Amino acid sequence: MQRIALDAMGGDGAPRVIIEGALSAVREWPDRFVVSLVGIPDEIREVLPREVPDSIQIVPAAEVVEGHESPVRAIRRKPDRSIVVGLGLLGAGEVDAVISAGSTGAVMAASRLLLGMLPGVERPTIGTMFPTTGSPVLVVDSGANIDARPSQLLQFARLGSVYMRDLLGLESPRIGLLNVGEESSKGGALAVATHKLLQDDEDLNFVGNIEGHEIVEGACDVLVCDGFVGNVLLKFYESVAGFIAGVLKAQLDPEVHGEGFKEVYRTIDYAERGGAPLLGVNGVSIICHGGSSARAIKNAIRVAGACLESNMVEDMASEFGLPTRRARVWRRIRRR
Repeated sequence: MQRIALDAMGGDGAPRVIIEGALSAVREWPDRFVVSLVGIPDEIREVLPREVPDSIQIVPAAEVVEGHESPVRAIRRKPDRSIVVGLGLLGAGEVDAVISAGSTGAVMAASRLLLGMLPGVERPTIGTMFPTTGSPVLVVDSGANIDARPSQLLQFARLGSVYMRDLLGLESPRIGLLNVGEESSKGGALAVATHKLLQDDEDLNFVGNIEGHEIVEGACDVLVCDGFVGNVLLKFYESVAGFIAGVLKAQLDPEVHGEGFKEVYRTIDYAERGGAPLLGVNGVSIICHGGSSARAIKNAIRVAGACLESNMVEDMASEFGLPTRRARVWRRIRRR
């Protein structure tokens, strides 16, 4: 059984939507997950049904990181906040993964402080799956680092490559650099320097610069950019998805095109992807959209499970030449 700590107080619809997502997950996969709802017990119990599955537990946390608070200050001054308690459980080995739809800044800051970075990784990156006409593309970074150096973007590419190998089974994921043209000289100083680093790395399958229109065509498997550009791209994608869904709903007869509409909507709906992993930290930390639905939370739990089953964190540590603490423990056990 995979043990998941779920921040019950994070997100616009918390705790109701979060709890509904957790219940949906354990009902759909009854032998796979144990979910610990981390938050204010009285508020959690108000939402839970009378008969609660054994795989749902409550872990008390007295406070929540508010949107207006400085993430680092909030974490250091009040360690009893739900996301801090959840990540503390992961750091102590009492759960296997943490999921939160709360403040992205707080999740990032707490993950760095409580889990630490993988050896050799300077900064974490948020990896978000985008739908394309073919297989999805992983965008790194989609919001963790507004500013980044070329060496850090190279690390994001390496982390993203491991993720796509482990979770999608791609033998040699194609790495692309988001830019305004295909020539290596295109873009600003960051793009030009990053292009050279990616091109010189013989372990990466770098396919060159990728322009905006090529993203949906599936021109690469991992798309590298800084967090400012990535977050703008993410929010634009989400708005276009909503726009397309609205147009289809208004123009098509649901009795005739109902199933086709549902299939299109499932393809572009962020709830199907669930959550985005924070890559580069020493543990599975999943960040969800603040407006996540219960279905999105359920799918975020599924994503966390897939990360654990693939040994993603251990493989990323190996990519940078050093095993994680967990990997070292398992190796000692196997030798006995």
